[in-house]
Amino acid sequence: MTHMLLTMTKAAALASALAFAASASGQDGTIYPLDAPSEPNSIPLGTGTVKDQPAPESWFRQWGEPMARNVSTATLTPFLPDPAKATGAAVIVAPGGGFRWLSMNNEGWKVARALADRGIAAFVLKYRLQPTPGSLDSFKESMSRPFAAPAPVPGAPAGVAPAPPRPDLSNQLADAEAAYALIVKNAKEWGVDTRRLGMVGFSAGAGLTMHCTLHSKTMKLAFIGPIYGGMGPVEVPKDAPPMFNVIASDDFLFRGQFGVVKSWFDAGVPVEFHLYQNGGHGFGLGYPNRTSNGWFEVFMHWLDVNGFLAAKPAH
Repeated sequence: MTHMLLTMTKAAALASALAFAASASGQDGTIYPLDAPSEPNSIPLGTGTVKDQPAPESWFRQWGEPMARNVSTATLTPFLPDPAKATGAAVIVAPGGGFRWLSMNNEGWKVARALADRGIAAFVLKYRLQPTPGSLDSFKESMSRPFAAPAPVPGAPAGVAPAPPRPDLSNQLADAEAAYALIVKNAKEWGVDTRRLGMVGFSAGAGLTMHCTLHSKTMKLAFIGPIYGGMGPVEVPKDAPPMFNVIASDDFLFRGQFGVVKSWFDAGVPVEFHLYQNGGHGFGLGYPNRTSNGWFEVFMHWLDVNGFLAAKPAH
């Protein structure tokens, strides 16, 4: 799917995006080893392991941010708001990283804290990943290799770029479904109104959010927020939730596409779309002096206007 992967994108575009991130965050892009941080509130989801995983979970630091790789045990970490300002709304937060690593802070914990500050219960999903080389040096080398160009589709019109290969997201879908079920099970204890439980994802996490929306048989998401995900068209389910979609025009995943937004519009499902002038890829909550820096407040306004921050009357 075109909305899926960093890993299926040209290496040059990825390098350009990461170079922007370095200048925006004041950190260099060198990969450094990192001891696994404490995750005292994480809850194992019990969805199994990863087949042929060559190494245990490990962490590294890049652009000043902690990243996890070789995740074989999915977890969910709740960030619950002060009960005095809790709205009852809730969001599953899916970090990105091309399904090979997870940007746990920039696209996970920071976002969850910002949501909890606004009275929204947030749950960071640490989903299982595709295997990467065991040693950090081998991992660095694998990241620097050019990605293979996708094979052309037989019969495709001349001049149409081939779609990237579709990854198997069965593990990640199972993790997200288990997270959703756990939140529903503990809704009363965690102060969650399950009629106002949505999902927000970044980059590959946006791809997972969309994959759940299109393919899950058990998740009934109230709203979705794919943030700088792929923009290719999709077949919208009849019961699709409202969508809030954000991307920057200088993001290599944009490429002038509006397909997923048009798909939602054509299906008659509420959609809000923000194309920011700049921000690159991987901006999380935003970088200073970039127009995309304002998306989170706009998202809060969207949730409010659509009634997701106010209790719904019981039927």
